[in-house]
Amino acid sequence: MFRSVLGGALAATAFLLMHSTAMAEPEVVAGPAADPGCFAPWSAETKFFKFPKKEGPYRIALANGYIANTWRIQMIQTAKAYAAQPDVAAKLKEFKVVSTGEDVPAQISAINNFIDSGYDAVVVNAQNPTAFAPVIKRAKQAGVVLVAFDNILDTEDAININVDQKGLGELWGKWLDSHLPNGGKVLEVRGVAGTSVDTDRHNGIHEVFDASGKKWEVVEVYCKWDDPTAQKATADALAVHKQFDGITAQGGDTGVVQAMIDAKHPFVPFGGETENGFRKFCAKYASEGLKCSSAGSGPAQVAVAIKTAITALEGEVVPQSVKLPLAIAEDPNFKEGEDYYPAESDNFFVGNSFPTCGINFTAQEIMGQTKENQ
Repeated sequence: MFRSVLGGALAATAFLLMHSTAMAEPEVVAGPAADPGCFAPWSAETKFFKFPKKEGPYRIALANGYIANTWRIQMIQTAKAYAAQPDVAAKLKEFKVVSTGEDVPAQISAINNFIDSGYDAVVVNAQNPTAFAPVIKRAKQAGVVLVAFDNILDTEDAININVDQKGLGELWGKWLDSHLPNGGKVLEVRGVAGTSVDTDRHNGIHEVFDASGKKWEVVEVYCKWDDPTAQKATADALAVHKQFDGITAQGGDTGVVQAMIDAKHPFVPFGGETENGFRKFCAKYASEGLKCSSAGSGPAQVAVAIKTAITALEGEVVPQSVKLPLAIAEDPNFKEGEDYYPAESDNFFVGNSFPTCGINFTAQEIMGQTKENQ
C-alpha cells in the first residue's frame, strides 16, 4: 500500500514537472510583434515567440562579459538609466548587473546563478556565441526569458537583438573601396577576439574587398574597442609599416586618429564607429583628408533588450531575432549638435537612441550612472 501511494505520488510529481516545463517554454506563433515599430523581425523567416504571462514586478539581470572599454561602460550606464525610468522601474522588483570580464565560464556561471536564484529574465552580451548551449537549455526549461544583444548567441532558443554587424563591416569596406580607386594598404583595427561582433564586422569588410577585384593589403591589430589600446597598437603599426592608404576601426577610433596625428601620418579615408571624439576629429580634419564614415550600434541596445524581456514576460508576442537600425553619419554631413557634441566627452557614443522603441537618452542621464556591479 505504501509503495503504491509513493509510486503514485512520484508519477504525479513527474507529470507536474513535465507539464510545468512545457508551459514554461515559449509558444511559436504568427506575427506581428506586440510593438512592430520597435521589435522588427530580422527577416521574413524569423519566428515569433509568445511566453506564458507572468505577473510582475519582475526580477531581471544583466550578465555582461567584457567591461574595459567605453562602449561597454556606457552600455552598463544606459541599462541602469533605463531601469531607473519611472515607467520601467514600476515593472521591476529588482535589476541586477554583473560583469565577468573575458572569462566565458564565469559569464555562464553568472547566468546559471541567476536562473537558480529565480530571476524572471536575463539579458546577456555574450563573450562567445557558441559556448552557451547548456545554459540556454536550462533557461528555457526554467521559464527564464533569455535575451542576447550586441554579441548574440548562436541559437533560436533565445531572443537575439542586434544591428546588422556584418552589414556594418560591409558599409566600412564600401566606404574605403569608393575612396581608394586602386585598392591599397589598410589598417584594420579589430575588437575583442572570439566575439560575434568582431567576427561579423571583419567578415563584412573582407567580403567587400574580395569582391572589388582590387589589390588590398590588410594589416590587422586587436584593440578591444578601447581608445588607449587602439592608440598604442596603431602607433606600433605606423612605426613598422610607415604608410597606410586607409583605416577601418571597430572602436577605439579616437585613439587611432590621435596616433595618426602624433606620428604625423597623412589623414586617409576612415570607416569607423560612432564615438563622439572620433566624429569631432572627422569634422575638424575633413578638409585635410580625414574622410569618414561613422556608423555603429549604440549602447542603448541594452535598453531594447530589457524592454523586450519585459514585453515577453507580460505574455506579448516578440520576434526571436530583432533587427535594430544603424546610426550613420558620413562626410561631408557631420552636423555639430546632432552628429557630434563638442562640449561632451570624447568617449560618449553618439546615436545612442532608438526612437521607434521610445528609447532616447541625454548624455547627462547616462553619465550620471556608474559602471560597477549592482
